[in-house]
Formats: sequence, structure tokens, C-alpha cells
Amino acid sequence: MEPEEKIQAHVVSVWRESKKFFSIGGREGMLILTDKHLMFVHKTEAKKKWWQAIRQRQTVQFLKSKDTMIIHDGYDENNLKEDMENEKNVELRFDDILDISNEEKEWGSVLLIEYEKDGKLEKHQYAVAQDWVKYPAKEPTKYMKVDWEPFVQYIKNSQRITR
Repeated sequence: MEPEEKIQAHVVSVWRESKKFFSIGGREGMLILTDKHLMFVHKTEAKKKWWQAIRQRQTVQFLKSKDTMIIHDGYDENNLKEDMENEKNVELRFDDILDISNEEKEWGSVLLIEYEKDGKLEKHQYAVAQDWVKYPAKEPTKYMKVDWEPFVQYIKNSQRITR
């Protein structure tokens, strides 16, 4: 993350699944769009109480408006820099993204991203979860219908290399 970089959108309670053959399960995290990167943070220093409050507020906000270009209080660029020190979190330059699109499914809205990181081709699907089951493993039970199009357009308009 660069010093002058600013958060443009911040979506919590995002479920990421790999689109590889035989891949099982996924991860919960935050999808953060800055003016130069797309980041998926699943290892955060944010407090559990903050996370729960923001997740509930986001659900209410998405029921009113489906726009994903939102920013939450209590998490800023300094928090993001701290979280990005953890190697398990993913930071993508816009030009590393080979393909980005969104789809409406019967059960919710999906953001599809294909990128190359460290010489490996990765494909992931992201969706905003509304309800969760905690046992035997944490997984979403209900997804939200949101508008990923502004997210997609922001990245496509910021890419220098277009395919």
C-alpha cells in the first residue's frame, strides 16, 4: 500500500471462494478498494465488537441501497496498512487483474475476479453474506443482492493495461 493511497470502498462480511476444480470452502473477510489496489483482508486487527456492529449496519444499508461503493467509520487507511502487513491478506494492483465481472445469481450477487499473483493464475468469487452458521464450520447461509457494477467499473477505468 502506498502512502497517499485512499480507501474508495469497503465491504465487510464478504465470502470468498476459489473457482478452482475441487476447491471446497471459503473465507470471510473485507473487500477494500483503494485508488490503486483491490485488497481482500481476512486477517484483521479490527475489534470483534466493531466488526459485528459494522456488519449489521452494512446489512441495513444494503437493504436500502445496493451500492457497494461504501466506506465504514472506525476503519481507515492506517488500519488497512496495519492489516496489510499480514502476508495472508491479498493486495492486487489493478493491472494484475486479468478479468473482473459481476453476475446476478438466484441466491445473491457475485463479483468474479481472475488475476495473476506470484506467477499463479487465481480465480475467485466474492459475495456479501447476510446470515451465518457457526457450526461445524463458519459458512454463509444467506447472501445479499448488491450492485457490484460500480466496483467493476472503477477497476476497469483505473487499469492501464486492458485486455
